[in-house]
Amino acid sequence: MTTDLLTARAARLRPIVQIAAEAGIDEAFVEPFGRYKAKISEAILPTLPDREGALVLVSGISPTPAGEGKTTTTIGLGDALRAGGLRTMICLREPSLGPCFGMKGGATGGGRAQVAPMEDINLHFTGDFHAITSANNLLSAMLDNHVYWGNALGIDTRRVTWRRCVDLNDRALRQVVAGVGLGANGQVREDGFDITVASEVMAIFCLARDLADLEARLARVIVATRRDGSAITAADLQAHGAMAVLLRDALRPNLVQSLEGTPALVHGGPFANIAHGCNSVVATRLALRLAELVVTEAGFGADLGGEKFLDIKCPSAGLVPRVSVVVATLRALKMHGGVAKGALGAEDADAVRRGAPNLVRHVENMRRFGLPVVVALNHFTGDTEAEIQAVRDALAPMDVRVVVCRHWADGGAGAAELAEAVRALLGQPSAFRPLYAPELALAEKIRTVAQRIYRAHDVAIEPAAARKLAAWQQAGYGHLPVCMAKTQYSFSADPKLLGAPEGFTLPVRDVRLSAGAGFVVALCGDIMTMPGLPRVPAANSIRLDADGLIEGLF
Repeated sequence: MTTDLLTARAARLRPIVQIAAEAGIDEAFVEPFGRYKAKISEAILPTLPDREGALVLVSGISPTPAGEGKTTTTIGLGDALRAGGLRTMICLREPSLGPCFGMKGGATGGGRAQVAPMEDINLHFTGDFHAITSANNLLSAMLDNHVYWGNALGIDTRRVTWRRCVDLNDRALRQVVAGVGLGANGQVREDGFDITVASEVMAIFCLARDLADLEARLARVIVATRRDGSAITAADLQAHGAMAVLLRDALRPNLVQSLEGTPALVHGGPFANIAHGCNSVVATRLALRLAELVVTEAGFGADLGGEKFLDIKCPSAGLVPRVSVVVATLRALKMHGGVAKGALGAEDADAVRRGAPNLVRHVENMRRFGLPVVVALNHFTGDTEAEIQAVRDALAPMDVRVVVCRHWADGGAGAAELAEAVRALLGQPSAFRPLYAPELALAEKIRTVAQRIYRAHDVAIEPAAARKLAAWQQAGYGHLPVCMAKTQYSFSADPKLLGAPEGFTLPVRDVRLSAGAGFVVALCGDIMTMPGLPRVPAANSIRLDADGLIEGLF
């Protein structure tokens, strides 16, 4: 059986210096990590022409276990645009070890639409996540050390909000007790771990424009409060400088290639269900300076990564996207229409029609931001013309083009029609606008996203969370955007409520201020910032063969 891993190994990759040269990157700015991956020095920016290419956002419907192929579509579209003569670059997030060893698998695409070297990217890559983890935990260590040596800042240890992190799914670390040991190991207090991709350091890393902005954002991180409620920051602990040192090399974007040789910057990796779900601003802006067209993805459905890309990343970085691609599969639409995973192989146009409102709503939402939309219907063997027509019929009243894509099997050639559709939409002027204005109150921003994007009737903000929002509003943080932490499987906070539910109440159980990243996180329902492993994790099947090659990675 041909797997994504075997397909990636069979590809003939070009030396990374050749890929860099094609992208317009002089070898003097290329820092190779072996033959097929490299970091790009920030020193290149003053040497580049003062121009920017067009930015295309790829997002998708609410994900299902059937799969949608958003990253695969991003890569296939990039390959097709490049094959059509456009100077194109792809911008992706780095995979987290959590899903690689858990349930979701890696994040390098699939079939003939992959970025490579697949094994390296999905595992340790160039060490960026290790650097982010270390910077996060250095701040934790310095905080506890400050308390141990007398607590001159007057930190109230009952109100420490900064958490440690690790880039693995480990539910046992969600809540821990630190400092056990009769005082020799510090003061005993409750603590906890987030997965690295949910760390504020990851968000800062991905939203910082350069090293100076990175250090300034790190300085603003709030780690605890005093008894009078005043904030303690990383700058108060004099930790931000050392944290920036740990992140200096990591902030340089990583250059790799698709199996067809399209240059790809893979850099940063916040989850979209518990963080803002976009690759780094540094990588995106570099790609826009180098290419005529940049294709990037946002995590999970358009209600999560797509909304956060448009309401958080774009305003923060001054980005103006031109086109939105919404990815769907017939199999996923049938699941939204009530079909069990084991029955998806049978033709069922009625189920597609029942599930299509999920796709329609995501398209409507992208249009709320003023973006022209094309739907990429990722083709699976067994898809029928009747089912495809059901999708076209559902979107016909909206005058949205539906393109059947076969890039998994055929690479860029299988996304040629999608590339043509995107190029046609690029001829329209951009009318992009964020969903809400900065001056809107924090609680109203949460309500706006819930009502206009999720179609909730209202939100139920827990009293303690409401008090925090009011205090932050009063303290001058009211201009910040909101980052909704919510299940990816539904527009609601209930992962079992598929399709296009409306009229529900969205529960907001807590909020967190990410002052360095520059947003407020709203925790909705039972969402966790430290996932757990499934009953049978992918790690059970990952091993080395007799020749030392990796098996089971997907």
